[in-house]
Order: sequence, then C-alpha cells, then structure tokens
Amino acid sequence: MAYYVYIIQCANNHFYTGWSTDPLRRLKQHNAGKGSRYTRVYGPCELVYAEEVADMSCALKREFRVKKLTHPQKHRLIANEQLNCLVRLIGTADSLPPPE
Repeated sequence: MAYYVYIIQCANNHFYTGWSTDPLRRLKQHNAGKGSRYTRVYGPCELVYAEEVADMSCALKREFRVKKLTHPQKHRLIANEQLNCLVRLIGTADSLPPPE
C-alpha cells in the first residue's frame, strides 16, 4: 500500500499538510467538510503537492517535517515538485516519435 504526504492550499492561501493512502479522496473529504476543522473553516482547498513515501511511519515523520517548514519553504517545495513534473513530461514527450 502506498502512503503519501500532501499539501493542500486553502481559500485563504494558507497550506494544510497531512498524510493519506489516497490524497485525492482525502481532498474530497476536506472539501466536503469531513476533513480537519481548519479546512472546514478555510475551504475550499486545492491539492498542490503529494509525495509518495515508503510506509506509514515514513509518512508521519515526513508530515511532521513538512509542517515545520515556513510558508516560503513550502512554496519552494511545491515549485520544485511542479518543475520536476514538467521535466518528466517533457522527457516523455521527447521520447515519442514525431507525428506524421
């Protein structure tokens, strides 16, 4: 089973960090008012970061470390992940044959 640490951005532009086995399902719970008290008050929310970790213990430890980051540090973490996703997409696109 995969575990994830995720960051969602609330309507007030603050970040909420948590862990889950299914970040998209968890986001739906947060937006339905069945997540944390914070996201009930400051929702709706948008998933901006998800990181797969080895197991539940790693998820709890990583969540704790991410929660300790400052707001600018979380912005950099999110930006780096988005850049990595873009690089992976470009790399995948470059490996495709050209259209005919």
